[in-house]
Amino acid sequence: QVQLVESGGGLVQAGGSLRLSCVASGRTFSAYVAGWFRQAPGKEREFVGGIDRSGSSTVYADSVKGRFTISRDNAKNTVYLQMNSLKVEDTAVYSCAARTSWIAYRASAYEYWGQGTQVTVSS
Repeated sequence: QVQLVESGGGLVQAGGSLRLSCVASGRTFSAYVAGWFRQAPGKEREFVGGIDRSGSSTVYADSVKGRFTISRDNAKNTVYLQMNSLKVEDTAVYSCAARTSWIAYRASAYEYWGQGTQVTVSS
């Protein structure tokens, strides 16, 4: 079992930056692939990006590529989502997730989820 807790969300103006953190507890976090997802009101949950166990490989959705960066510090059991050049359309609840296999794009493939943190980007 892995418990995930996100933090770092908030209100930011368009063009600004935020860094989200996802802290894991329970089993050894380095054994898990991590993903970030987001869900805006009235929309389906969307894959933002993922990172492999070592942090050496990442993938991103086209909508955030070049603006968002995922990293991890396994010594701190933490995965980060650095969000730059934020847009109004980035407004959503952001959640981290973990699974024991490879990076997956489907939310249903992830076994463990955090509660989410709200990110609101104003114009």
